[in-house]
Amino acid sequence: MDISITASFLPHSDADESLTCYRDMLGFELRPDVGAGRMRWLTVGPVGQPDTSIVLTPPVTDPPISDTERETIKALIAKGSYAAIVLATPNVDEAFAEVEAKGADIVQEPMDQPDGLRDCALRDPTGHMIRIQQIG
Repeated sequence: MDISITASFLPHSDADESLTCYRDMLGFELRPDVGAGRMRWLTVGPVGQPDTSIVLTPPVTDPPISDTERETIKALIAKGSYAAIVLATPNVDEAFAEVEAKGADIVQEPMDQPDGLRDCALRDPTGHMIRIQQIG
């Protein structure tokens, strides 16, 4: 079986702030930008990797969920424990220095993990954890 990941979805709390983070801080390119205001979907992805995308979506737009479920999701998003993403780079220390200089919300400076990976962590404007790990 030949399967690949083409898109992952992360809710945003502010489309413009999220775009600034993913485009200006992480260097992703903006692909489709659909909708307006609170109902705006942004697709971003790494330059040179057109088959890999992150779709930044309005939170909790699914009509069949209850108000209680909607509030629970919003609370988890606000707490930063609803979703996360892991990115990879050949040099995590250089990537960290760049995002830190651009004002990233740093959670963890680069460090060697017990499993042998070297990584760092930051949060996007919505609160989602972004881990950047060194590959190669």
